[in-house]
Amino acid sequence: MVVQLISEYITNLELERGLSRNTLLAYEGDIVEFFDFFSEIQDLKEIKRSHFSKYTIHLANNGIKPSSITRKIASIKGFFKYACANREIISNPALAIPSPKIPKKLPKVVSVDEMEKLLKNKLTTKEKAVFELLYATGLRVSELCNLNIKNIDFKTDLIRTTGKGSKERLVPMGKKAKAALLEYIKERELLIQAKFGSNSKIEACFINEKCEKISRQWVYKFIKKQGETINKTISPHTIRHSFATHLLENGADLRSVQELLGHTSVVTTQIYTHVSKKHLKDVYFKINGR
Repeated sequence: MVVQLISEYITNLELERGLSRNTLLAYEGDIVEFFDFFSEIQDLKEIKRSHFSKYTIHLANNGIKPSSITRKIASIKGFFKYACANREIISNPALAIPSPKIPKKLPKVVSVDEMEKLLKNKLTTKEKAVFELLYATGLRVSELCNLNIKNIDFKTDLIRTTGKGSKERLVPMGKKAKAALLEYIKERELLIQAKFGSNSKIEACFINEKCEKISRQWVYKFIKKQGETINKTISPHTIRHSFATHLLENGADLRSVQELLGHTSVVTTQIYTHVSKKHLKDVYFKINGR
């Protein structure tokens, strides 16, 4: 019964919320692990509040990070809410179960000066276009890899991208990013013609030597290598964080940045205001002393 209900819940998440396959697998894994831990329990009605406390302690004792515990508990709570709504259980034992407190970590960013240094590195045409576009748009790495040529409007300088939850948004690109992208597209077309002929059409914007869309791993490796030139460990998400932080530092309003990043809630975007304040404090004390 439990296995069947978990399967129905995951299907419901896919249909109702349009979550990605990886996210669905993570949710399913969290729920299955919970019931595997209490393998002696065969009926949902046997689960009590105390089971959640016991499971949380088990996770913590096994070195699971608070952020991961929070995610796992959230997955399990969602399942029990679904079970209760579908009358599989009369009351929800997971209701009001507290999640572990996670210390807020400010996202890593690079300064404007560091970003300028990075963009002056010796890069290939494709690398230049990737870096410029990431910084100019704040795209997630998955959005960049899945970007198709048809979704780039060079007349309006807008990019149509699909983010989390299959939500579409329009993101503007700056002059430098546009110029780098146009330069790369010339090289891209030559590569496609040499491999498949002039009539062949490849949808993906950024492609590898086999004319297949670039992988997330390629982008991560490339960005990490660039970070080494300024003695920092960075990732594509660092560029996204920097994009948002630099916008706020230069007067952009929070709602606009929220739209550009594709955040569902402005609360998610508010973390960047803390980064900006920290930057201002650092600059102040550097000038005036502590």
